[in-house]
Amino acid sequence: MATRREPRFKLCRHLGVNVCGHPKALKRSDVKKNAAAAAARAGQKVSQYGLQLMEKQKIKAYYGILERQFARYFEIARKSQEMTGVALLKALECRLDNIVYRIGFARSIRQARQLVSHGHILVNGKKVDIPSFGVSVNDVVSLKEATRTNPLIDANFNGLVSFSVPYIEKDKAQFSAKLIREPLREELPIDVNEILAVELYSK
Repeated sequence: MATRREPRFKLCRHLGVNVCGHPKALKRSDVKKNAAAAAARAGQKVSQYGLQLMEKQKIKAYYGILERQFARYFEIARKSQEMTGVALLKALECRLDNIVYRIGFARSIRQARQLVSHGHILVNGKKVDIPSFGVSVNDVVSLKEATRTNPLIDANFNGLVSFSVPYIEKDKAQFSAKLIREPLREELPIDVNEILAVELYSK
């Protein structure tokens, strides 16, 4: 299974946003050195292509996908009745690995993908081990019975209040959650300009 393997914190600092969700992702040890580097970058003029490329990289990093996967989702989104950028983000947001992350079973998209691929996740009571599986409205995503006793996952699910999003309804007693509706663009907890990414792919 192909996956992104670059250093997460370094990627966050390069993109300027916390794409991995770790509280220390944007903290740096050498403050003076990095402040000087940031000032030097601020004086550089970024081309329109550079801006578009950066936004595409942000989307890929937020959802932990590679170029080929991004291109596939873009083609699907382009055929949608919605704006291409919004349709693209909605499709990515409803990937099973991302839903598992949003529910709070995992602390990162990488950890969520591992839970899925190792067979710990059920969708409507059936095991699904494909991270890119598309979760539909009213689908119930839950943990296998044997996995619920894992102290790390239990701490994640019951302790990560910040993972709450309005389009996912949690049932803590059953270690499950339901996608109650499609997410709205303004509800997606990501800092990205998808229009620029669409412009890049539309050339």
